[in-house]
Amino acid sequence: MGGFAAGDMPLLLMTIATLVFLEGLLSADNALVLAVMVRHLPKPQQKRALRYGIWGAFAFRAVAVLLSSLLLRFWHAKVIGGLYLLYLAISHFAFGEGDDDPTQPRSRFGKGFWATVVAVELADIAFSIDSILAAVTMADSLPNHIGYTIKLAVIYIGGILGIVTMRYVAGWFIVLLERFGGLNTGAYALVAWIGLKLLLDGVHGAAWISADMPPLVFWGGMVAIVLASLAYHPKKRVGEDEAIEQTINLNASTTDDSTV
Repeated sequence: MGGFAAGDMPLLLMTIATLVFLEGLLSADNALVLAVMVRHLPKPQQKRALRYGIWGAFAFRAVAVLLSSLLLRFWHAKVIGGLYLLYLAISHFAFGEGDDDPTQPRSRFGKGFWATVVAVELADIAFSIDSILAAVTMADSLPNHIGYTIKLAVIYIGGILGIVTMRYVAGWFIVLLERFGGLNTGAYALVAWIGLKLLLDGVHGAAWISADMPPLVFWGGMVAIVLASLAYHPKKRVGEDEAIEQTINLNASTTDDSTV
């Protein structure tokens, strides 16, 4: 168990709580994207496609959690993961908010049912990767004396909570995103900040730099980004309110159907 002590519990709980919050925001954004991807299908097929998406997300998230130990052990994986998160955030800010109509389908594989399912599953893979990379970075930011086992446990807990959040709580976070529009931007700012931390950790592990990002700087940046995103109120795009409302209804009906 390493050098874990009772005094480390508040930091562990804060790390897990931050993971839950970030997973909730990312799951809500992911739910919006997936709902937009299936919206061109007939109503019954929308629910089927999303149901396949939910199960695919479970499977890909489980695989990502099992492979997460590699990210803690090898600096190469941290560098690649950090660069991926930075790419994800930069792509969102450069291109993701430029869609004029969020009600249009985004599938690149055609508009048929199975083509849409393929697009949804590929999106699930990307969402699983960014989620587990965030969990790895958060766990790796814990002090070294806590030990590898505890850090890995935090990643596993984060992965499980991510699945639970995506399955049952995403609708609540969608409402939160509607009320505080800046949180969507803030979520990707957090992804960029976490990506930078993971990249620096990897470069530090390769002995290319003498020090990585101090925990105080990392957590201070996290808090600053959240506060700034709460204060930021971006202009809503055309059709966004309708897209959010339909996404909430569609996800709720999918959840109800799959629990029967």
